[in-house]
Parts: sequence; C-alpha cells; structure tokens
Amino acid sequence: MSKIIFAGTPDFAASHLQALIDSGFDVVAVYTQPDRPAGRGRKLQASPVKQIALKANIPVFQPLSLRDEAAQAELAAIDADLMIVVAYGLILPQVVLDTPKLGCVNVHASILPRWRGAAPIHRALLAGDKETGVTLMQMEAGLDTGPMLAKVFTPIDKQESSGELHDRLAVLGSNMLVEQLPALLAGELTPEIQDDALANYANKLEKAEGKIDWTESADAIARQVRGLSPWPVAYTILDDKSVRIWRAEAQSEAGDAGALIKADKQGVLIGCGEGSLLIKTIQMPGGRATEASALLNSNNHPFVEGMHFE
Repeated sequence: MSKIIFAGTPDFAASHLQALIDSGFDVVAVYTQPDRPAGRGRKLQASPVKQIALKANIPVFQPLSLRDEAAQAELAAIDADLMIVVAYGLILPQVVLDTPKLGCVNVHASILPRWRGAAPIHRALLAGDKETGVTLMQMEAGLDTGPMLAKVFTPIDKQESSGELHDRLAVLGSNMLVEQLPALLAGELTPEIQDDALANYANKLEKAEGKIDWTESADAIARQVRGLSPWPVAYTILDDKSVRIWRAEAQSEAGDAGALIKADKQGVLIGCGEGSLLIKTIQMPGGRATEASALLNSNNHPFVEGMHFE
C-alpha cells in the first residue's frame, strides 16, 4: 500500500484527512502548523488536523518551516510515495516537492486557474461568480500554478455565505480526493496545464474590507456581506459605533445611499448607490447577532426613518 504524508491545518483540511483515514489509505505522517494560542485564556490549541491525527494515532510533525534542512531530512526519512497538501499554510520548497516518489498534490478550493492564493472561496463570492468548485493539482514552485489532475464544479447559491460554501467545498474536495487517489497513485490521471491568462490572485482577507460603502450598488454590498461571513463580517457605522451585518439581500427599492428607508418585520432596509439592502441578521454594538425582525419587535432598537449609516 502506498505511503502517504498529509499536510494541512484548518477545518477544511481536517475533513480531507478524515476522509483518507475512513477510506483506508495509509497515512503514515501528518504535518500541520505549530499549536497556536486561542480563546480568552490564550492557551495553546492543536489544529483541527492535529486533533484528528492524534485520535488516529498518526505521527504528527509541526516544523516552523520546511526550509530547514533538519525538517527536510526528517520528512525524507518517512520515505513516502505521495504528499497531499490541503490548506497547510507553509511554503514547500522545491526539495520538499521532489521528496515523495510521486511528488506533492494539493486540493484547492477553486476551479483553477480562476482564483489562486489564500482566499479563493471569499473572492469568488465577492466577485459574483456563478460557480466554483475544487481542483486537485500537482504542486510546483509557483503559487497554485501546477498542472490540474481533477476538478469538481458546483453552482454558488445566491444567498450562500462564504462559511456555507466553505463547508460544501470541504465535502466536495474530500470526496474528490478519495475518488481520484487510486488513479493518481496508479499514474492514470492526465495533467492539464493551467492557462495563466485566466488566473486571478485571491488575496488574504483584511478586516478593513468589511466597511460598507453605501454608494456601491445593493448587489455589490450583498456580495460583500455574504463573502465576509463568518469573518471578518461586513459592518457599517451608526452613531460612531460599529454595526455588523451578517445576512442581507439586495432589493430594487431606491433610496438615498446610507439612509434608512424603513424598518419592519421584513428587516432593515437601507438605500444604496443603486437599489437598497434589506438587512436580515444584524449585530448591534455590544450585542449578539440576531434576526432584524426580532430586534424590531423588542422595541429596543435605534432605527428611525431617514437616519444615516456611514
């Protein structure tokens, strides 16, 4: 049986590792990022991938870098046939890419070459893409530039958030990986070279991207809300305080940009540069995210027709 190294860190990667274990593949080692402080107590916390590996009694390696010669020698000593990388978070130098007999492959949460880089799920939503998917790719030194071995497409729902799409793609990617792996190990997959002219770079998200510009169209702002949920979450300013918007829909009704048109059982309707935004789930300063309709029914809300959001 082929010996496999798995490298990954977050939940998205963890689902792929679990699928490999459940399908009986011989995962002989797991690489993941070092434990990080988390929670209010800032205690060191193992990554989701490490937690699964430990439960399965798979040896875990957590080097700070794979550019270190000692780490490279440690990896080479495993004598693996293949290394599978999913959202690992560390750069793999060429010497590492060349170490396993069949090289290194990556499951990427986009139909390459559409979105290369750190945040393909969010960028697809922000750009208004109608479909996305997952790609199995042979890794090379460039960032997500390697030959494509398999793809699975899926439409993007009009109301889907990045968190919801993330969870769907994690399942799609896991299923694709276990389905294609036997053919990959047997050398039966035909590589497809990427067209660099079609590539876009999916920059890592910044908190500042959450600030809503009400002069934008309602469609663009609705995409912003979906694309930035559950992090960093779109927000607006009311009375010098931040109001976070978790779920919203574009509407055709016109109104002044940033002005409250109405607030009723449907939600909070705010004018945009084109159309209006109906806020369905909102988080007021110091509070929790709640349905806008419930907040309005409580009679404990600040919304007055004509007020402006910044």
